[in-house]
Amino acid sequence: MLPCSKKGRNRGMCELRRRGHQRPCRRLPVRPAERRAGNRHAKILGGHEPVLTCVGFRPGDRLRMPPSYDNPTTQQTALSPGLIAPAQRAACLVIIHGEGLGKRVDVEIDRVLVGRSPEARLHIPHPSVSRRHCEVWREGDTYRVRDLGATNQTRVNDRACAEAILTDGDHITVGEILLKFISHASLEARYHEEVYQLATHDPLTDLYNRRHFAEHVDIEIARALRHGRPLSLCIIDVDLFKPVNDRYGHIAGDSVLKQMASILRTQVRREDLAARIGGEEFAVLLPETSIEGAREFAEQFRGAVAGTLFHPGGEAQHITVSVGVAEARPDRGDRSRLMRAADAALYRAKDEGRNRVCVEP
Repeated sequence: MLPCSKKGRNRGMCELRRRGHQRPCRRLPVRPAERRAGNRHAKILGGHEPVLTCVGFRPGDRLRMPPSYDNPTTQQTALSPGLIAPAQRAACLVIIHGEGLGKRVDVEIDRVLVGRSPEARLHIPHPSVSRRHCEVWREGDTYRVRDLGATNQTRVNDRACAEAILTDGDHITVGEILLKFISHASLEARYHEEVYQLATHDPLTDLYNRRHFAEHVDIEIARALRHGRPLSLCIIDVDLFKPVNDRYGHIAGDSVLKQMASILRTQVRREDLAARIGGEEFAVLLPETSIEGAREFAEQFRGAVAGTLFHPGGEAQHITVSVGVAEARPDRGDRSRLMRAADAALYRAKDEGRNRVCVEP
């Protein structure tokens, strides 16, 4: 609604053109009645009268004023009832400084051990943290923290303590790591839950990502070997996935991966850990599962995929997977050796014709 910066039809553009109009503007005569009606708007526009129109308008036409100019009075709104109370959820501990920044663990029925030990629920592999540094637990409607004789004593809100009651927002110092306690009633819990989801999940398939999977494999291997419990790993690869991407494009390939992840979610138990660890590669960690149980799981999943119709590019077709299975044992006592064994079984499944399950003895 500003006057042209230069006079004449062919000598420059007005401010309206800069804002999206493609034709120059010119002044048109304003009738007295229109001038009187425009006085109120002229005050709003800093003294300029609304007398501009684009070339092509009929003589005497005026540009319509935006609704905010026609009715400059602020509208009164109904009183808001405020925030809706969030659904009840578990309290949690969040690392807000140091090793494992953003890592989060819920404090529910079981006590949460914090420490450098792989068996700790909140595992912090930092030299300033003791193997069993402290524990946090719920007692009725209150939450407590207890130091477990750590070399660098546990501190709550920068005060050394042997045991303390926690309140929402308390800071717990563990070595050089800073934790924040968020109670089950806190609105902030939802925020940290969303941040945790973004940090630990693959955005395409909504399975866990490789980083989160790797952290938990180390913990589960240590627990299984210490207590003599079975633990198995399956590595899954989509057969001939590159030709699907090349023929139908990456968007179609993504839809195949999402459907594959959806099938996988229907096969795993709550305690299993399913993740996307590469482009078309998935992994499933199966606690309390022997090598035979893992083979059975892998065969069920392979059969479910083989029996499903996929529609990349709108064309119905069957797509298959190959699976390698390995079991944790003392000579596979860390993540790299266990994954190497499962990979070896996967390569054998590929070499033997794909669409099959192979077990590394």
